[in-house]
Amino acid sequence: MMLVVAYIGFGNSVCRYHLPYVERRKDTVKVKYIYRREEDRQGDEERETWYPDITFTTDIEQVMNDPEVNLIVVNTPDAFHVSYTMQALEHGKNVLCEKPFALTAKEAQEVFAFAKEKGLVAMANQSHRFDADMRTVRKVIESGVLGEILEVESHYDYYRPSIADHKGFGILYGLAVHPIDQIIGQFGKPNKVVYDCRSFDHPGESDDYYDIDFFYDHMKAIVKTSYYVKLDYPRFIVHGRKGSFLMPALGHQSALANKPGPVEISFDPLPEDKWGTLSYIDEKGQDITKKVPTEIQDYGIIYDNLYDVIFNGQPKIVKDEEVIEVLKIIEKATKVAKEA
Repeated sequence: MMLVVAYIGFGNSVCRYHLPYVERRKDTVKVKYIYRREEDRQGDEERETWYPDITFTTDIEQVMNDPEVNLIVVNTPDAFHVSYTMQALEHGKNVLCEKPFALTAKEAQEVFAFAKEKGLVAMANQSHRFDADMRTVRKVIESGVLGEILEVESHYDYYRPSIADHKGFGILYGLAVHPIDQIIGQFGKPNKVVYDCRSFDHPGESDDYYDIDFFYDHMKAIVKTSYYVKLDYPRFIVHGRKGSFLMPALGHQSALANKPGPVEISFDPLPEDKWGTLSYIDEKGQDITKKVPTEIQDYGIIYDNLYDVIFNGQPKIVKDEEVIEVLKIIEKATKVAKEA
């Protein structure tokens, strides 16, 4: 059995965050089509030649009506996510949809209900759960060496004063959706959420600063982004009863230099300056401080799970209720930013 995939869209997401990882899973995943609108192809046909084994088409019906295709991956602008997902479900196709899965929690609920009615799988591509840094943090937390976790800080910080030229909303949906999902995916639905969402340059007109606090029974998680952070700040800070863990910022894959040909991703271990630092008191009362090797980023894990869900009836790694909770938080955060 194979996942036979058709992508809707051929932008940065497909080329950087899907195809390089799917390429390593030829035993279980076959990419048959990439659908593009004719207006999106014009002047950009050369890139299609980099993928000779994939059929590029401007005929959406060719994709939807091919009985071999059992997974549609939606990689369009956000506004079209729900419509393409629903179209695929109507044609009997399972769907992996890029984030945000929908623009509202209500829309997401409707999609999940329709997929269930059709006996199909619809899942959000919250692939950043499998970032190198998040995988490392998860490994440390789940090892238990820190004891009960009391506080987690997550930072996506930049120094980009040019943000002052950007007026409008969308950063919460485009960026915050990742770290919010990482927290919800790891710790579940919080008891309470406190929002500080605004803009330094355009209060009430933009959402480019946020500091969102998630309160659990005995733990607090903080998700924060600012475009005015000049010095490197840890990507994650984790404090437990027995110790602490710092995960450095690793840079972003989208910063890779563009060059002709398919995007090449390194799966080699990262150097020690990209490792985390762990300090804790062990069971013998000894004070231990050491570096923790960074895990390998692998967005293909989402496809491994989809294979198991579709063919073996296993549970989805990104649960419906988690997607809905993330969207509720982003909707509220956007409202707060507009009132700033």
